[in-house]
Amino acid sequence: MIRSDQILKTVEMIQKENLDVRAVTMGISLLDCRTDAVETTAQNIEDKIKRLASDFVETCDDIGGRYGVPVVNKRISVTPVAHIGAGFDRAGFVLLAKALDNAAAEVGIDIIGGYSANVEKGIGRGDASLIEAVPEALASTSKVCSSINAASTRHGLNMDAVALLGQTVKDLAEASADSGGFAAAKFVVFANQPGDNPFMAGAIHGLGEAEAVINVGVSGPGVIARALERRIASEGADNLGLDDLAEEIKQATFRVTRRGELIGRQVAAELDLPFGVVDLSLAPTPSVGDSVGEIIKILGVDEIGAPGSTAIVAMLNDAVKKGGSFASQSVGGLSGAFIPVMEDSELAAAVESGCLVLEKLEAMTCVCSVGLDMVPIPGDTPSETIAAIIADELMIGVINSKTTAARLIPAPGKAAGEFVSFGGLFGESVVLPVRNTGQSARFVRFGGRIPAPIHSLKN
Repeated sequence: MIRSDQILKTVEMIQKENLDVRAVTMGISLLDCRTDAVETTAQNIEDKIKRLASDFVETCDDIGGRYGVPVVNKRISVTPVAHIGAGFDRAGFVLLAKALDNAAAEVGIDIIGGYSANVEKGIGRGDASLIEAVPEALASTSKVCSSINAASTRHGLNMDAVALLGQTVKDLAEASADSGGFAAAKFVVFANQPGDNPFMAGAIHGLGEAEAVINVGVSGPGVIARALERRIASEGADNLGLDDLAEEIKQATFRVTRRGELIGRQVAAELDLPFGVVDLSLAPTPSVGDSVGEIIKILGVDEIGAPGSTAIVAMLNDAVKKGGSFASQSVGGLSGAFIPVMEDSELAAAVESGCLVLEKLEAMTCVCSVGLDMVPIPGDTPSETIAAIIADELMIGVINSKTTAARLIPAPGKAAGEFVSFGGLFGESVVLPVRNTGQSARFVRFGGRIPAPIHSLKN
């Protein structure tokens, strides 16, 4: 039985605390679209996406309106395209990207992910052709996102791939210089990439997934921030410990997750598709009052990046996982706390003030759910330095058996301290300085692989 106080609480969460469903993502297998001709394969991709997702956006809007919980983003993820296009050349992979973009526009979704490859142990010819095509593919399309998994706890870190991807990030920014390097914001490099993640730019439809599935990503930083403020105001900061506040985060996350899974399951039922997972991730937006950084400040650090920030993010991440996992029957994706600089107004402000620097941000990623996310860096940062930053971040994931990623944006013509803005959910920030730039080239040029850690031997 639904109690009236629960209804009123949900209404307050929607109206005052930025409660929404951050993303409903339809995963689609494209394995049966593959032919020996790239033009036919591209057409099969368009046809299949349009057939399965023609009613997707309308259904999400209808369900969101019915329950009063808006669905902010409607997205599609597909089978990693390196598998679909294996054997095609760079031009063929660009054509496949345009087919994805055309299909996404036709069905009205916000963004499509899966222009991707797995190269953690080696680079196949299809993988190499896709990576070569990435700069043109992302610069010439508006909705396509790309991700490359270059490391895993099982196989270690592919430094040959990372060196190549450092240059790819540079090329992406330069190919979209007119938009401030925006194409780089649609590209991410992973360690331990999950196959059921509904969040971009790293969403893919993994090879072990069903033919088509609905995954949902919840959010709710505003809900948690307001819950903490109420608890502190009612009981007084001197009467509360961090364990009490962690419990409050768990309870708020429980409520957010329940609403998100309800929406996802209803969308799946309406479309006659299986429901996959709910991703518990605490994902901020640039809107004031919807910030993970604000939570860090509420929990006692006056400037984000000051000592204690990493411990708070660890506590927050753990509480989010505990509260959300109890609320859901099917948890997956990334599930934790995101700290994307450009997408979080408080984090961006901390960067502008100089309190949050790249090195401290990297330390915080050791205990969050993604990594160096939406981080603008100077446009003249050498590709070897970018590759080394990626390597540092991915090895955090490899050693700790967790997902980490790097979404770095070299802002063309911009130096540290200058401003870059992409608008919407992609947000804005000043450019972070990169210290010791140019000092890592010899490391990157060694290439090869950093072997898997001993704890990867679990069989």
